[in-house]
Parts: sequence; structure tokens; C-alpha cells
Amino acid sequence: MNQFFLLSQEGSSTSSIIMMVAMYALLFGALYFIFFRPQSKKRKKEDKMRKDAQIGDEITTIGGICGRIVGIKEDTDTLIIETGTDRSKMRIKRWAIGSVDTIHDDAE
Repeated sequence: MNQFFLLSQEGSSTSSIIMMVAMYALLFGALYFIFFRPQSKKRKKEDKMRKDAQIGDEITTIGGICGRIVGIKEDTDTLIIETGTDRSKMRIKRWAIGSVDTIHDDAE
């Protein structure tokens, strides 16, 4: 009788460990779908927006500077933008684009 009691306790602790591991796996899965997946989707969308910027697009930088792209240097991954009515030009990195304000017809 004593041996049966020990065996039933051992099986119970094994199943509780399995349940605990399953709960942690479910928790981490939920955290992935709630936090990490949407953030990576947003980052991919922003990267695509920055990559698809072309000459003539109106942009706003992450610093708040508004301008129109007048040149693209692919080798250094920079853009030349024209700001204001005095047509002053600035060179910025592509990663500094905050938003592309021009709407294209082929955009989905």
C-alpha cells in the first residue's frame, strides 16, 4: 500500500511539472503575439516605406524637418532634400525619414 502511494505521488509531480511548462510556453507564445510580432511588422513596414522613397516625394524627417527629395545617393544611402521657399538643400540618411507624405497611385 505504501509503494502505491509513492508511485501516485511521483506521477502527480511529473504531470504538475508538465502543466507548469505548458503554462509558461502558452504565456511566452501570447507575449510574442501581443508585443513582438506587431512591432516587427511595423518595423518591416517602415523599412519598406524608407526604401521606396523616390525623387519628388514630400517627406518629414524624424527630427520634424519637412522637405522634398531632389536626389538619392545609393552608395552612401543618403537623400538630398530641399526645404523651404529659399530652396536650401540638406543631406540626410535614409533611416532619418519619419514619413513619406506623398501618396502614390500604385500604393495599396
